[in-house]
Amino acid sequence: MLVKIYEENPNEREIRKVVDVLKNGGVIIYPTDTVYGIGCDITQAKAVERVARIKQVQVEKSNFSFICSDLSQLSDYTRPISNPVFKLIRRCLPGPYTFILNANNNVPKYFKGKKKTVGIRVSDNRIITSIVRELGNPIMSTSVHDEDEIIEYTTDPELIHEKFSDLVDLVIDGGYGGNLASTVIDCTNEIPVIVRQGKGELEL
Repeated sequence: MLVKIYEENPNEREIRKVVDVLKNGGVIIYPTDTVYGIGCDITQAKAVERVARIKQVQVEKSNFSFICSDLSQLSDYTRPISNPVFKLIRRCLPGPYTFILNANNNVPKYFKGKKKTVGIRVSDNRIITSIVRELGNPIMSTSVHDEDEIIEYTTDPELIHEKFSDLVDLVIDGGYGGNLASTVIDCTNEIPVIVRQGKGELEL
């Protein structure tokens, strides 16, 4: 199913349709402020496994991140954050950044494996933010990669739908996506470290 949603004014009925798919254990592809993402409700274990199979990775060894609706959801899934780190996160989010933080026990066990961390995003895209807010908890997120050696990420939602329609339950057409992933900052130690430079200029 391909659903058109406009970022300037996301249609509430369409947002609820997407949320119903997520609550029923569905897997969706959606726009962010960087590249298109593929994900599901973090509480739906079977859906998480489906995403892992699509990406051909094991859940516990993957680098899936959580997209939150706002900063208030951070403390639900992370251990206490120092003031300097929180100021950095507040300065950057919503925006094209993923922060790796120490996870607390609310993060479902199937994500953690031997890891004790979680990647957190708050996207500056009204479509996915509206979906997460309506859902009531984060959605798991990973990038939609392209098999082309030159173009790493597919930006055309119709091409994404063609490629993934048999693998996912719903693709959101939110217009052309970007082809630069988020910048990833590891904040699990005292001094934050950029571990992947992507979209967004950040001085630590």
